Amino acid sequence: MAHRILVVDDDKQIVRLVQSYLEKAGYSVLTAYDGDDAQRVIRREHPDLVVLDLMLPGRDGYEITRWLRADPHLAATPILMLTARVEDGDKVLGLELGADDYLTKPFNPREVVARVRAILRRATRAPAAPRVLTIGGLRLDTDRHAVTLDGRAIETTPTEFALLRTLMENPNHAFTRGELIEKALGYSYEGLERTLDSHIKNLRRKIEADPSEPRYIETVFGVGYRMNDAPAVVSEDRRDR
Repeated sequence: MAHRILVVDDDKQIVRLVQSYLEKAGYSVLTAYDGDDAQRVIRREHPDLVVLDLMLPGRDGYEITRWLRADPHLAATPILMLTARVEDGDKVLGLELGADDYLTKPFNPREVVARVRAILRRATRAPAAPRVLTIGGLRLDTDRHAVTLDGRAIETTPTEFALLRTLMENPNHAFTRGELIEKALGYSYEGLERTLDSHIKNLRRKIEADPSEPRYIETVFGVGYRMNDAPAVVSEDRRDR
């Protein structure tokens, strides 16, 4: 069964262009032209991925992203932001809200298809056998696509899960940003290294007792990131911060 992709943009010409390329690639495409309509379609159809413009009539793309990530039944829906907003601040905000990827206009429709394919591959990748990775109180179940910290469920986007899995599969290995992107996400492109930091920031906010002093995902200055295989025990005082 073909994956169903929702394309949301108030520019109907862009919607038709993206729809045409996605359908040629074998996807089933749903469309919406404003934020309120997008919300209705998402509730009704539960698409496998949303290609989302930011500047929309009604609810904007940021509001839609916040709403999706706050709904436990929809929180895992991958989001590719496709927008004319090119400032780094806009990109960082979108990623910190939970977008899996961010592509600016003007764009190559073939790249949209490539990004969609890569995101869905990360979201649906099944391991050869059930496998659980455990470091300290952090547990990642590759079969169930689930993450827990000290027994508490942690919601992650497909991109966050892929990055965390790669780090946990290679404890103490210092990845450059480019290496981590290619190994975890399966592709690379100019500019993604800057957005990787936003994904790491999101992960730290979810799994670290004190994100400013991370004990799981460590920064290796001048290199990139590594997973500490022996995280320090956190005192109850710091855990309650």
